[in-house]
Amino acid sequence: MSELKTRHFHPVYYLMGDEPYYIDLISNWLADNVLQPEGRDFDQTVLFGSDVNASQIVDAAKRYPMMSEYQVIIVKEAQNVKNTEPLEKYFKSPMPSTILVMCHKNGTIDGRKKEYVKAIQQNGVLFESKKLRDRDLPAFIEGFLAAKNASIDAKSTQLIADAVGADLSRLVGELDKVLLSLPENNRRVTPQVVQDQIGVSKDFNGFELRDAIVNRNVFKANQIMKYFDENPKAGSIYSFLPLLFNYFQNLMLAHYCPQKNSQDGVAQWLDLRSPWAAKDYMTGMRNYTGMKVLQIISKIREIDAKSKGLDNPNTPSGELMKELIFFILH
Repeated sequence: MSELKTRHFHPVYYLMGDEPYYIDLISNWLADNVLQPEGRDFDQTVLFGSDVNASQIVDAAKRYPMMSEYQVIIVKEAQNVKNTEPLEKYFKSPMPSTILVMCHKNGTIDGRKKEYVKAIQQNGVLFESKKLRDRDLPAFIEGFLAAKNASIDAKSTQLIADAVGADLSRLVGELDKVLLSLPENNRRVTPQVVQDQIGVSKDFNGFELRDAIVNRNVFKANQIMKYFDENPKAGSIYSFLPLLFNYFQNLMLAHYCPQKNSQDGVAQWLDLRSPWAAKDYMTGMRNYTGMKVLQIISKIREIDAKSKGLDNPNTPSGELMKELIFFILH
């Protein structure tokens, strides 16, 4: 994006991967900014891979622009283009006045097409848009808001990440909604703002449940479980199990840290974003022995299997979650 904003263009952009957000971000920028509005009717073309073949794309790419310095051709659903041999030849010697943008979502180029990939890399940009891991979401949220001159606290960040997940298009939509609600004189996102705009309770959520478990707060954990039992739409076993599994998996590793009495040492050992993030693991090691953590991980796997119907004819998911929380805390 930095390169595009300096108007340093390549003749070919092959955008591929499992995360559509970045593919759309780059292709939309090219569609909106390369040509002047009056030139787009003549020199900008959108094609769909299921409607054209490789030869037709190449024929279009070899045309000269009519009104502008460049012509822009955007091929959506590029993964559906059959017989890519004509494209491979074109990539080896592309038209300098054409910007060809291939949008290949939900996958990547077949690894056996080495010459095809090499031709793109030699004369253009091959960009893979990868799904963000859950642990990367807080940094994405903070960075996105910072670019819009807004800030957010750690709890609010985690609330949004847990509630929305790694679908970046949906996540950005929710963040835009939050930004619109902020007054000009206070651009800070708080748990109350998250509750009002995204519908996540600031007191009863996965973040607070994990906090109660980390601190072995039986009363608070049972309060939260009661809330979820009465408000099933607010959260489910399918969102809580990965949250708890990730925590106890890391806690097991923390028990083997050579410097487990050092917050910095634990943060480095677990590859956490900051020493502050190690605080919950320092508390967890005081409250749960290594053997108990191992038993909890085994219990999470058992509950996960039961939630999917294995060895469980009719126990509701809410009861399974209560069983797990009781086992963890006792």
